[in-house]
Amino acid sequence: MDKAAIYEQVAKEISAVNDGETSHIARYATACCLLNQAFVQFYWTGFYLVDPLKPNELVVGPYQGTLGCLRIPFGKGVCGAVAASGKAAVVDNVHEFPGHIACDSKTNSEIVVPVFDAQGKLASVLDIDSTEISTFSAVDQIALEAICKTLLL
Repeated sequence: MDKAAIYEQVAKEISAVNDGETSHIARYATACCLLNQAFVQFYWTGFYLVDPLKPNELVVGPYQGTLGCLRIPFGKGVCGAVAASGKAAVVDNVHEFPGHIACDSKTNSEIVVPVFDAQGKLASVLDIDSTEISTFSAVDQIALEAICKTLLL
């Protein structure tokens, strides 16, 4: 299967498992698990949540992979840049990204997608890392943005 077809299948699986689930954490955890299992090139797959006590910081949420950074300030690194801008980022080589935060030195490329609540407020970001250069493309961005729209009720 090509990448788009895999995403289509995973989106259906996420939707089926999350059907009726009201916990955002459970919904995020399901998405992480199924996405991480579907793509062998995904090295780290997880969510950083907007901290309600520190609304200009992201705090690590459900994830699959090696130890993640615990906190990321808005505007710092790829996740923080996406949190500040509200726009997804595809980074072919993280070592060339200004201010990149190396939570794991094996990461070479990354995609980060914002997740908004029903009121349009940023709730979290989905962060996916790969050990390979240029893993992610517009195909990933479009599919992940669509999946992220289904995660919050």
